[in-house]
Amino acid sequence: MEMTKKDAQIQLELELEKLLKTAPENMRETVRKDFEGFKKLFNRFLQEVGPSFEWDKIETLPKGAVIDYNTLQEPVNDKIRTMLDKLVVSLFIHFNTFVVVFSRYLFILIHLLSHPRFSRESFMPVAKSVVGSDLEVWYPPGHGDFYESFYNSGLLDELLNCGAEFCFVSNIDNLGATVDINILNLLLNPSEKMSTPEFVMEVTDKTRADVKGGTLIQYEGKLRLMEIAQVPKEHIDDFKSVKTFKIFNTNNLWVRLSAIKHIIEDTGMHMEIIVNHKSLDNGMNVIQLETASGAAVKNFNGALGINVPRSRFLPVKKTSDLLLVMSNLYSIRNGSLDMSPMRSFPSVPLVKLGDNHFAKVRDFLKRFASIPDMLELDHLTVSGDVTFGKDVSLRGTVIIIANHGDRIDIPSGAILENKIVSGNLRILDH
Repeated sequence: MEMTKKDAQIQLELELEKLLKTAPENMRETVRKDFEGFKKLFNRFLQEVGPSFEWDKIETLPKGAVIDYNTLQEPVNDKIRTMLDKLVVSLFIHFNTFVVVFSRYLFILIHLLSHPRFSRESFMPVAKSVVGSDLEVWYPPGHGDFYESFYNSGLLDELLNCGAEFCFVSNIDNLGATVDINILNLLLNPSEKMSTPEFVMEVTDKTRADVKGGTLIQYEGKLRLMEIAQVPKEHIDDFKSVKTFKIFNTNNLWVRLSAIKHIIEDTGMHMEIIVNHKSLDNGMNVIQLETASGAAVKNFNGALGINVPRSRFLPVKKTSDLLLVMSNLYSIRNGSLDMSPMRSFPSVPLVKLGDNHFAKVRDFLKRFASIPDMLELDHLTVSGDVTFGKDVSLRGTVIIIANHGDRIDIPSGAILENKIVSGNLRILDH
């Protein structure tokens, strides 16, 4: 088996060298660095055996590992400006391999790595050329690459020299991920009872919509992030249980810059590899190796979780999410989206919109004359060719299904409360 692993490493390096030669001269150095990162991941993938976590070794989170956001102190106004001078904000761009980094000192894009997917059978890259290849043979290797890319760019040292101390990291599509002064105050002005944590992960209470989200656990004496891809199949239901794991990772992270520097220089930033099995459009089975930025938590001293309000986790990944944030469920206050006080309960409705007619934003927008009133909505499922008139109100559980060849036009002013609508309903202009 060892010989097989060695052969795979040698063959991979040969294939990557061939790929590198197809890169334009002005891209070659960047591609070379990308491939170096991929080779490290691939070699670890070959060497590491068994699951990332042994289920029986997972421990109960110790007291104080996760604190309640409501216990944080609000800073006095005259300190806020000075505090913000010590903060850097980094936002991951999902649809590309870049991260936006900005502070009072600068605004810059850092290029993250792009790795080749490889065949599940041969373990060799699917791509035949760096340019001109189908995009699906490449993938961004997860946000865990942020730390080394940040360090290698030279930007980390530059910001440290300017007096920056912490970095707030989040996904650019999380509209709830604003700079929180109370969390920043905890980091810069900790109480006498606690030392300054090097790493803070914002978590929030899990709902039925979040069962696949990664969660904080205690493992081998350290805080760790466990993702669903790392869970043994026989324990998937346990992982999804709201009773067993009550919180999940929002991917809002606060990290001490000097700690990133000394970890990378001393031991390297170690994160568990997430092995994702995919199928290409042509049916080929491939593997992509990823790391999660939150998985770096185990490298830091005094890591801490903060259970934040749900309002700090508002990802917009699909048009169903877009419908929620465009509705009267939310309003903008001081640059943040706040849930309407007129909603009787704090959880957001579960919304499912059919991909065939609602997946693209331009198609989605054409299907609403105006965004419905959703203040009293619990659950909405829409499938098929469905349009909504003006001033529609949705309450309770509403299911609207237009079968193939049918169309349903919800009339203006309609109030749907705990209703199932199916069949064919056309409304034509007179």
